[in-house]
Amino acid sequence: NMVMSFRVSDLQMLLGFVGRSKSGLKHELVTRALQLVQFDCSPEVFKKIKELYETRYAKKSSEVAQPQPQQHRSPEALSIHSSYDRGSTVARTSISTTNIDYPALYGKYLNGLGRLPPKVAKPEVRLVKLPFYTTLDELLKPTELVPQNNEKLQESPCIFALTPRQVELIRNSRELQPGVKSVQVVLRICYTDTSSPQEDQYPPNIAVKVNHSYCSVPGYYPSNKPGVEPKRPCRPINLTHLMYLSAATNRITITWGNYGKSYSVGLYLVRQMTSAELLQRLKTIGIKHPELCKALVKEKLRLDPDSEIATTGVRVSLICPLVKMRLSVPCRAETCAHLQCFDAVFYLQMNEKKPTWMCPVCDKPAPYDQLIIDGLLSKILTECEDADEIEYLVDGSWCPIRAEKERSCSPQCPILVLGSSDVNGLLPTPNGNGENGKAAADVVDLTLDSSSSEEEEEEDEEEDDDDEGPQPKRRCSYEKGLVSAC
Repeated sequence: NMVMSFRVSDLQMLLGFVGRSKSGLKHELVTRALQLVQFDCSPEVFKKIKELYETRYAKKSSEVAQPQPQQHRSPEALSIHSSYDRGSTVARTSISTTNIDYPALYGKYLNGLGRLPPKVAKPEVRLVKLPFYTTLDELLKPTELVPQNNEKLQESPCIFALTPRQVELIRNSRELQPGVKSVQVVLRICYTDTSSPQEDQYPPNIAVKVNHSYCSVPGYYPSNKPGVEPKRPCRPINLTHLMYLSAATNRITITWGNYGKSYSVGLYLVRQMTSAELLQRLKTIGIKHPELCKALVKEKLRLDPDSEIATTGVRVSLICPLVKMRLSVPCRAETCAHLQCFDAVFYLQMNEKKPTWMCPVCDKPAPYDQLIIDGLLSKILTECEDADEIEYLVDGSWCPIRAEKERSCSPQCPILVLGSSDVNGLLPTPNGNGENGKAAADVVDLTLDSSSSEEEEEEDEEEDDDDEGPQPKRRCSYEKGLVSAC
């Protein structure tokens, strides 16, 4: 903190004292001085730093005419602040200059522990592991955002420097999309709660500034339900594209709303994974053997002596409930009580865009590390290609359930022929008359349903026929009765 408060002339004097180069911009001089403190922990260096610091503030206090009592600084308790913070409304942190463990202080600072926020959260504060992010290094342990005054809007700055190895990891990583590296420096924020691993949670009015530019923070999801507040997806914030990929120090300023809840922030070097990579990992380590799946089926269908109803089988659909398509990689969570599976491909893709990790079948948590691929159902999918549903039996076997095909045409049913004197009648000949010159019999097709409106139209047509022609016989109730009897 003393080194960070030095001016350029102070930094040049310190570096010249140990024979280091004094040329360069201020942030380069600061980095060089911090590296000197970390790797050359000699008493002479610390003595020189303290001398320069006290000399500078002695001159400054002599230039100020009659300062207020609360602004007096004593040699025993000097206010530590950075020249970067000039004009900031954030209160300065006061620490004693006596009995300081200098190597530990500067070593932690250089490795990423923030200077402001000064209050480090309890070690028990932990963040949940995210499937799409593999942590490579912890740059800043979870650090509590401490309000510096009674204002609702607070600012908490911190600074850190990347090591050459970390810079190379970022530069040599592949691009997930143009301008987005797979190895990233991300900022994570959560509640300051030590009872369990915490999920990412943003404070109100959050804004993140990296060096001289503001970083985009995920916005709110619109709510389609009336009276329901829109939700905000709280994810790690990628800072990589705004950072100095060198040994220079990076400054991060977090603006947040102080409304009573306590938050902690952490910085991590991570490798972001894709849904395809997680699927490949699941296929490698997450397949459950078909015999184990068969044993699970038997267990679920085992007769319960306390139950009055015996279960002889359970049906499982081969259609994914997420996208209504045939399963390709059937999976479910080990904590789920059902045998129904969903497609791992679409499940991972959906959680990559909007992470919820909820089972689409039972709507219970189904995190990535609890997913398994059903080996038995995978085998069934290759053997049963013409059915969309199967049934597991009590012995662990299965049988396909094929839906009855709808009849594409009218069924072939017997046709009853009604005549004037004989129920059976005679079939009409091509010339329209039956045998022996008798008139053709009426033919009734029982497979056709005639509506009352059609019958009325037929009766109207019969009335409009020529009066000279013979009136056709109308079916009587007796004939209808015979048809029903047949």
